[in-house]
Amino acid sequence: MSSSPEARPNYTESQAQFSRKAALLYAVVCGSAVASIYFSQPLLDVIAIDFGISKAIVGTIVTATQICYAIGLFLLVPLGDLLNPRRLVTGMMVLSAIALSIVSVASNTVVLFIGMGMVGFLAVVAQVLVALAAAQSSQHYRGQTIGLVTSGIVIGILLARTFSGTLSDLAGWRSVYIVSAAITVCMVGAFLIVTPASRRPSPQFSYSELLRSVKDLFVQIPLLRIRALLAFFIFSDFSILWSSMVLPMSSSPLSLSHSAIGLFGLAGVAGAVAASRAGRLADRGLGQRTTGAALLLLTASWLPIGFLQHSLWLFVVGVIMLDFAVQAVHVTNQSMILSVRPEARSRLTAGYMIFYSIGSATGAVASTWIYSWAGWFGVCILGTSISVIAFLFWGYTLKNDSNEKRFS
Repeated sequence: MSSSPEARPNYTESQAQFSRKAALLYAVVCGSAVASIYFSQPLLDVIAIDFGISKAIVGTIVTATQICYAIGLFLLVPLGDLLNPRRLVTGMMVLSAIALSIVSVASNTVVLFIGMGMVGFLAVVAQVLVALAAAQSSQHYRGQTIGLVTSGIVIGILLARTFSGTLSDLAGWRSVYIVSAAITVCMVGAFLIVTPASRRPSPQFSYSELLRSVKDLFVQIPLLRIRALLAFFIFSDFSILWSSMVLPMSSSPLSLSHSAIGLFGLAGVAGAVAASRAGRLADRGLGQRTTGAALLLLTASWLPIGFLQHSLWLFVVGVIMLDFAVQAVHVTNQSMILSVRPEARSRLTAGYMIFYSIGSATGAVASTWIYSWAGWFGVCILGTSISVIAFLFWGYTLKNDSNEKRFS
């Protein structure tokens, strides 16, 4: 039987209809999964008091969660190419609910750290879902679907601190993890309803060979190397802003409360939602133009961001610009790389997201160090420099990489 779209119009139409119907739920699941990594950040003070942990040490909770997330990217996400993805996602979500429950009832620091590590390790279910969404979508709607699903991830990151801080004020920090576990269980049922059963992929290699093949994909696919490095740059910029902005905001002359600072996440959400439409441009073969325009916008965003201590309105404009640009490049990156090797989408996602994770960690460390040395002006110079490097790198690869010509 022919596999062309013309020979199977009914299949293509139903596949596209499914992707539009399920993408919103996938976005919600992805957002709630990734948000669980960031719940603890505004809760560290109360957790330190509850467990008698030194404030100098309690920050390692965040570090442990992030390290386990990075490990999960490498060990779990590639399994989407080996196991039945519907069963894999279901199992990971159930285990995630258990991990969140362990944190909520932890009676000592050992149990707390085990639970937090499990939460980070299993949060990579969001990346398995991105690959699954791409596989479920038709070729003509894939970029749109990826755009919507990945916007859920960015929104989850931005709103996690607001959610956990508000709920903790109302019912204590443990309620954050209890409610999140309950939401995850509900999401399992909804996920099974909208995701059709499918046959398990025929195993072509062992698990160890699967992990080794992630490295092979970087060697074989120049597009993956290029887009992974762009991910490193843009998420370094993203982390430079969001990791350091609390420092000048909470200091004189602004002296904003943590609740007020958390509200600025809504500005980031606006930019992320708007940029989800970048997937449509990628579907139309305009991925390179979208990337170039977004990187220019990313560079320009640091000008209004630099006015943080003089005009919060200009700062909000800059935040929207930056989050729009980062999300537009991120969506375009994934739309392009997930179209290259359909049978390896989970491994492509894993390899790409490892650079995202490294970029986020690098930006967080660099921004706080630069702020202590050169203040907010130094942070903005750092962010602008990374943006310019990303744009120049993209321009260089556009001229020299023939593998991307069909996306121009």
